[in-house]
Amino acid sequence: MNDIPIIYQNSEIFIINKKAGMPVQGGEKIAHPLDEELAKQVGQKVYLVHRLDKDTSGLMLVAKTPAAASKWTKLIGSKEVKKEYIAICTGTINPKQGEISEDIIQHGQSRRAVTHYKVEKEWKIEREGEAPVQMCQIRLQLETGRMHQIRIHLAKQGCPIAGDDQHGNFKLNKVLRKAAGIKHLQLFSVKLTLPLEGSIKTFEIDYSTYNR
Repeated sequence: MNDIPIIYQNSEIFIINKKAGMPVQGGEKIAHPLDEELAKQVGQKVYLVHRLDKDTSGLMLVAKTPAAASKWTKLIGSKEVKKEYIAICTGTINPKQGEISEDIIQHGQSRRAVTHYKVEKEWKIEREGEAPVQMCQIRLQLETGRMHQIRIHLAKQGCPIAGDDQHGNFKLNKVLRKAAGIKHLQLFSVKLTLPLEGSIKTFEIDYSTYNR
């Protein structure tokens, strides 16, 4: 198991760069979860304050103590911590900037879910003897944090995330594996903005460095 990249740390938190395929929390039949692997790496117990899907890559905040976990959970809940994502999608979405407000069913209940988005670029993947595949890159911010919210919202808009076999287009994903080498879910947590040391600090990574 390779070390988990630590982007920043202080007495309260780590900011790490999670790879795709790593579950965040341990449990029965879950191998090499982030909370266990990071604890081994840094030599101390760590505490989760928010989640990323197993197949989502990118920036994540992890606390060092229970007190820090309580503090940062509240900060995230109060929107003082801002998270931005990049999704590489098939299809297109109109308008090119706006808000998706559509409830999501969780545990048998309908829960409010709001996602803000902006299309940053569009292109086509050419295929010999076949129609090209329309692609787009979307930057997103969550107003609410429901499970698989971005994936569900974009799929319902007819613009599913590439590599998403659960909520997206399984047949088209097989095409993209061959045509573009896309092997994993193309959703990345790319930017965190948070209050640190008396000011607002931003951490950002380049999603294009990930192995597709």
